[in-house]
Amino acid sequence: MDPENITLWVALSAGVISFLSPCTLPLFPAYLSYITGMSVKDLQSPQSKDIRVKIFVYSLLFLAGVSTVFLGLGLGASYAGQMINGLLRGDSGLLLQRISGVFIIFMGLYLTGIISVKMFARTKHLTFSSKPAGWIGTFFTGLGFAAGWTPCIGPIFASILTMAASNPSSGLLYSGMYATGFALPFLLFGFLPGRRK
Repeated sequence: MDPENITLWVALSAGVISFLSPCTLPLFPAYLSYITGMSVKDLQSPQSKDIRVKIFVYSLLFLAGVSTVFLGLGLGASYAGQMINGLLRGDSGLLLQRISGVFIIFMGLYLTGIISVKMFARTKHLTFSSKPAGWIGTFFTGLGFAAGWTPCIGPIFASILTMAASNPSSGLLYSGMYATGFALPFLLFGFLPGRRK
């Protein structure tokens, strides 16, 4: 299998793992309730077609905001990687790739619990007192979520950004696959709680 394809699958899997992480999955019902304006109880009860469409549309808007942050960071990492690669041409250009490899291994050891870094366990939480104002508010809630939760999913997403920096031409693609991996279970879980009427 082409190494590039393997890397894309790794980026997609990293997005899924980020969604399933302890700092995202347990809060999913609350976020879905917040962006749709429906109570968790209503989300878990039988849903009409109109309600399911509402959940889907608001979920897409929320995920558009989340993806904007992830793609922006990926694009920034790609540009940074291009600049560094420009400074390290020739044999010394492998230095960035080697540093990236060491960093990804370090993040893997952290995620498996073999090493512990307290700084990575910190989170920043955004609190809202009322539902966002319509579609635009939902998009901005997604932006806030991605910006606020980045420290928590940081070890996983940092590996994707490192891959983007070491291979700038595919950096946006890696970030896009990561965002897709995060979005797919979000949409799936959005339809699981309720049953069709």
